[in-house]
Amino acid sequence: MTWLLVAVGAAVGAPLRYLTDRLIQSRHDSVFPWGTLTVNVAGSLLLGVVTGLPTDSAVAALVGTGFCGALTTYSTFSYETLRLLQDGALFYAMVNVVASLVAGFGAAALGLVVAQAFG
Repeated sequence: MTWLLVAVGAAVGAPLRYLTDRLIQSRHDSVFPWGTLTVNVAGSLLLGVVTGLPTDSAVAALVGTGFCGALTTYSTFSYETLRLLQDGALFYAMVNVVASLVAGFGAAALGLVVAQAFG
């Protein structure tokens, strides 16, 4: 049954990632991957909250593994960083790596702290 919860969460998270990425990116006239950064930070925040709350394994599978796993995207982050490097945008590539790591870890930590404070 756990696999079904993961699949349902992913079925919602993946299209939301795509639509959010396209919406955010369409509003920026820049080579910087704002859409991917946004979904990765939002997913990290949500995963921090889920991790910090007293939840059962079904919620963790549905929201944590399924939804957050499909919402966030390490492969696209890697691809876009490499694309920036290939296009000669070294500054943007470095900013993408640093911003993604700092904001992602920060968002996860914030989510964990908030959940523990209110959970």
